[in-house]
Amino acid sequence: MTVSDKGIELIKKFEGLSLKPYLCPARIPTIGYGNTFYEDGSKVTMSDKLITPERATAMLKVVVSQFAVGVAKLITFKGVSQHQFDALVSFAYNVGLGNLKSSTLLKRVNKNEMELASMEFKKWDKAGGKVLAGLTKRREAEAMLFREP
Repeated sequence: MTVSDKGIELIKKFEGLSLKPYLCPARIPTIGYGNTFYEDGSKVTMSDKLITPERATAMLKVVVSQFAVGVAKLITFKGVSQHQFDALVSFAYNVGLGNLKSSTLLKRVNKNEMELASMEFKKWDKAGGKVLAGLTKRREAEAMLFREP
């Protein structure tokens, strides 16, 4: 599966756009829509130049496609809808494939327990042990997208 435009837009909305490098909350140099690497695999550094909005979108699509491959490998249940897949890729883009792999969310998806799976998103609203409003909103949006028919 590939991520739909709706999935890309969800990620864009919550990642926000920065055309210059910045340090994310984890103190990692980041640019564009939350990218820590460029299309060629090189790491973002704080001394990098500005990028265009078009390049930011292109970078996002490259990285999201890599996450989509990773998410698809983790899903063993074959009945996942496009909306569910998009929500899972957004989640993994934010928390990492390793966290998705070990999550109860993925376990529920793979057991086709979709209603229970949709409730798992809200458990991932903390950074550094503190609830963040932005993460709460993102998880609510991901859960809503996951529940769409």
